[in-house]
Amino acid sequence: MCGIVGAVAQRDIVEILLEGLRRLEYRGYDSAGVAVIANDGQMQRLRRLGKVKSLADAVADSQVPGGTGIAHTRWATHGEPSETNAHPHVSGDIAVVHNGIIENHETLRDSLKAQGYAFTSQTDTEVIAHLVERELRDQGNNDLLKAVMAARTQLEGAYGMVVINRNDPERMIVARSGSPLVIGCGIGENFVASDVLALLPVTRRFAYLEEGDVAEITRTSIRVFDAGNEPAERPATETDVEHDAGDKGAFRHYMMKEIHEQPQAIANTLEGRLIGGRLNLEALGDLSDIDQVQIIACGTSYHAGMTARYWIEELAGVACNIEIASEFRYRKSVVRPNSLLVTISQSGETADTLAALRLAKELGFARSLTICNVPGSSLVRESDMALLTRAGAEIGVASTKAFTTQLVALLLLTVALGRGRGMTKDTEQKIADALTQLPGLIDKALTMNSAIESLAEHFAEKNHALFLGRGDQYPIAMEGALKLKEISYIHAEAYAAGELKHGPLALIDSEMPIIVVAPNNDLVEKLKSNIEEVRARGGELFVFADEAAKIRPESNMKVMEVPHCDGIVAPILYTLPLQLLSYHVALIKGTDVDQPRNLAKSVTVE
Repeated sequence: MCGIVGAVAQRDIVEILLEGLRRLEYRGYDSAGVAVIANDGQMQRLRRLGKVKSLADAVADSQVPGGTGIAHTRWATHGEPSETNAHPHVSGDIAVVHNGIIENHETLRDSLKAQGYAFTSQTDTEVIAHLVERELRDQGNNDLLKAVMAARTQLEGAYGMVVINRNDPERMIVARSGSPLVIGCGIGENFVASDVLALLPVTRRFAYLEEGDVAEITRTSIRVFDAGNEPAERPATETDVEHDAGDKGAFRHYMMKEIHEQPQAIANTLEGRLIGGRLNLEALGDLSDIDQVQIIACGTSYHAGMTARYWIEELAGVACNIEIASEFRYRKSVVRPNSLLVTISQSGETADTLAALRLAKELGFARSLTICNVPGSSLVRESDMALLTRAGAEIGVASTKAFTTQLVALLLLTVALGRGRGMTKDTEQKIADALTQLPGLIDKALTMNSAIESLAEHFAEKNHALFLGRGDQYPIAMEGALKLKEISYIHAEAYAAGELKHGPLALIDSEMPIIVVAPNNDLVEKLKSNIEEVRARGGELFVFADEAAKIRPESNMKVMEVPHCDGIVAPILYTLPLQLLSYHVALIKGTDVDQPRNLAKSVTVE
């Protein structure tokens, strides 16, 4: 969501800060700002509503040089999007940027107002600036580190913050609680950011702050203290993340580029895990003692988990529950012995999923596994095991390759669980064969693009849509509906097709497009009956079907043939045409495909 970049160096760091913000634009935001301590000791702050380009233009006009500074892109929580509410926020000589939500900000605000502090914004962040300034003033010794340590003990909620002091220009203090921060290690200069992608132009060595850490960063030193203010070691490691934020290649949008990257992304997920047509899953260890799997995720990752439930119970013979992370953490759960907790997240920093993992540890889950795309993320570091998807950087807010690689990873997990529960060699080999063929099948599905582009014209004047699927295609229908909502702003719902007679049939008329996913599986005849129920009521049908399903076009039914595949991997393959449909409908609607309104890529606040 919000993005943070900070730097302390001998050189002018303003362009480094701006480039860092550009690289975080994909996360979603509504305003941007920068505060820099100039060589003459003055601190200059500039903030602008809208895109980073507006801020960059203002910086170019104002000439803001300096070797120490902080920058931020804001996704509004407390207070409307405005220049006044944009970060950084200041109090006296203090400037601060902050990700997260300070839950007791109203109480703190009232107390600080009573002490004479004036507030100029509606944000919860401004209380941090005033708290640090008050602590610094009360100490009388200009020790910014101690002031931040004292201020954070008064904060309730989540924060990743960076603080600078005009009177101490070669120092940044950072603190993390519930919101990610990384330190970028340079030579004679150091950096901080909420995401490694922001700093790749200046360093490839990163130290990851743990929950509760505070760090003092100068040009030549990094000192980290844990939640108890004791010195702590956070070793720096070199990242292998690759990302050119300005390169869409031959594509108009990141989303389409990432849709087309899926064959390679899936091959990357399988690399070293599928060798010579055989599955190599030793890295997951022995899971034969696992009697139940609890999956926790949000959004698109939740749909991946819903699909996996079908696989895990049918193919591995292990009981499986799936729950939205924000619900799991606020209800009382019963944990069965020998339960495996599986968290799913593209970023590894999803606030609700991370909080659910920490709660699950207290509840007594036997082990925890995360399926994640970011090696150094909090979920990876805090879980017992990690199955990395290796999808590469995903910039478009609407997840595409992250979702399909999550599904591949979950199918690998299914095999690992099945090995301990009597999965036959034939079944395992069938899965291996299906996965071997999958990248090629995805390539074939991408050839449907032109036909789907034409199909999308039928949605130009539509405001509602219904998606239908049965069995393990029901979560794929949900994912298709989510994609259409996210980027075209068409209201869309998904139902298990067998539920039509229990309410959704009331919605059917000639103005309601119905999108159906129809692989040739054991439920296809049932699905055909559901299709006829819709046709009989004048619904306009768009069916994505396996040729072998023998579903033929009719006057109010258009049929798109999807390449034939083994039913095991059908949920992954049938995701592709739904992604393409949502993309082309969004183009027709004229929406911002990569950065849809009100949404953020990584949801790092509750």
